[in-house]
Amino acid sequence: MTKTTSQMVDREGLVELEVGDDVRNSARFNQDIAPTQARERTWSKWNIAALWVGMAICVPTYTLGGVLTAYFGLSVGEALFAIFLANVIVLLPLTLNAFPGTKFGIPFPVVLRSSFGILGSNVPCLVRALVGCGWFGIQTMFGGLAIHLLLSELIPAWAALGGVGEVIGFFVFGAMNLYVVIRGAESIKWLETLAAPLLLAVGIGLMVWAWPHTSMTELLAQPPSRPEGASVYGYFFAGLTAMVGFWATLSLNIPDFSRFAKSQKDQIVGQVIGLPLTMFFFASLGVVMTAASETLVGQTVADPVRLIGFIDNPFWVVLAMLLIIIATISTNTASNIVSPTNDFQNIAPKIINQTRGVLMTGAVGVLLMGYDLLQKAGLIPPGVSLEQMYSNWLLGYSSLLGPIAGIMAVDYFLIKKQRLNLSSLYLDNQDYSAVNNAGFIAFVVPVALTLLSLVTGTMNWFYDYGWFTGSALGAIVYYVASQVLATSPVVGPVAAKAADEQLL
Repeated sequence: MTKTTSQMVDREGLVELEVGDDVRNSARFNQDIAPTQARERTWSKWNIAALWVGMAICVPTYTLGGVLTAYFGLSVGEALFAIFLANVIVLLPLTLNAFPGTKFGIPFPVVLRSSFGILGSNVPCLVRALVGCGWFGIQTMFGGLAIHLLLSELIPAWAALGGVGEVIGFFVFGAMNLYVVIRGAESIKWLETLAAPLLLAVGIGLMVWAWPHTSMTELLAQPPSRPEGASVYGYFFAGLTAMVGFWATLSLNIPDFSRFAKSQKDQIVGQVIGLPLTMFFFASLGVVMTAASETLVGQTVADPVRLIGFIDNPFWVVLAMLLIIIATISTNTASNIVSPTNDFQNIAPKIINQTRGVLMTGAVGVLLMGYDLLQKAGLIPPGVSLEQMYSNWLLGYSSLLGPIAGIMAVDYFLIKKQRLNLSSLYLDNQDYSAVNNAGFIAFVVPVALTLLSLVTGTMNWFYDYGWFTGSALGAIVYYVASQVLATSPVVGPVAAKAADEQLL
């Protein structure tokens, strides 16, 4: 007997799909990217907040204040305000794009099938996946270094391995990360819930320790590095754009996590609690610790891993390295592995399941860092640091993700009016076309202008404020193109009538 797919709506307005044979046998479906069931939506606002605390506390966040003062010409006070304001701003796309994930229980690639088409969704998915794999490689390099230093402290002979020890640490740390994600969403939830209070407690302890060794009055009074008399606005908004871009990737694939939230209130409140204040606090900690390092170790040290190297106590070195490993795992698993895993599955769900998607993410991350690994192992002569080269490339590449964020929000709230035919997102030749031309037009236009600005040096403002200009233009072009091309139905007529009856 053939079982048909049915769609139900609960009192919270959350939709649950009872999968029938038509969807289960579809080439666009597997169990790992299927809509979450009610019993799987267990993440409270505190779990969502812990997720953000775990992702935000990492080495790059620690250095953000220094980046803005050194490279964007901001004072310490201006830099910290830019970090806080940017993370308040980025809450808008984060909470908006989380809505379809929470309501329908679907991951990021399936959400994109509505705006880019069933097959077309693979293009923005792979754009996002490549960024995630690159950052996975870089964060794994940091974690691998921490493991190498930890083992060097515990086993003196290990230190003699040098770069080879770092390469071994890289693969050990990478395997630890991949194992967590293969275990599933509950494993990530457990890790983040465990890590968040521990990392916050350590951060507060470090702030209390460093505070007496620095003068905040003198620190805030330091003049900015920009030319004297130059207007603050251009420098500030360039820095603000960069800080918004810090979480540009997560503003896209937040449905990968919000699909496990108990309600829309939980995902919104959890993100508000977990993101802005954590980013502000840990960036402030980096500024204070860097300023205090002159008194503590005799020189200014901005890198926390290098700062730990000055500690002449094996116990504290081991403890500090363990904490850095925990912090990097909690960031890397959630922000850099989950999305590429789902994105790769979207290509061929019947062939690529979650485990294979995780392994593909690891393999691509290793390939992207291969040159640097060969250098560390001494197999090729030293050259340009791939960590530095990829960091610059990925930061610029992330600015191209703005249009996708704008397209997703407009598609769900204005074009589809928060109504999706859930079963059709997993079927060919139903309510959603294979390729949605409106989505690709809205993506290509701002990306082309960004590249034109970068290559020719004209319209510098468009590139300098790339996330804002890209997301705004992508949203506008998508709305207009959808109206003109009329290729994006709200839902099919039968499904619309059924949805109205259920919602009533």
